[in-house]
Amino acid sequence: MDDAHRVVERYWAAGEARDWNTFVGLVAEDVVYEAPATRERVRGREAYRRFNAEGFPGDWHASVRRIVAEGSHAASWIEISVGGESEPGLCFFDFGADGLITRITDFWPVQYEPPANRIDLVERY
Repeated sequence: MDDAHRVVERYWAAGEARDWNTFVGLVAEDVVYEAPATRERVRGREAYRRFNAEGFPGDWHASVRRIVAEGSHAASWIEISVGGESEPGLCFFDFGADGLITRITDFWPVQYEPPANRIDLVERY
């Protein structure tokens, strides 16, 4: 198993446990977080800690579906659950030479109903 894979496992486990010291200990001092769907950017370890510790309402839970890692890059597919509802999330990580996360790009797909003209071509789950 790649080191990046282990770091991402620890990252999500620390977030789920609300262990913010471990969580931010896995990111570089100058980490950059971006969420393209909302065009949010957070720069720096302390700002990123506050963004996660203070910025999300409710009793959310992260469940890791899959982590793929190679060299200085990794991606995770997660499910975030809040109040009985869940959403998939895709998170891409870049790592520095020291093994710390330097960049996080977070995608939260918007769920929608498929077009009616293809409903007979798919299986809904």
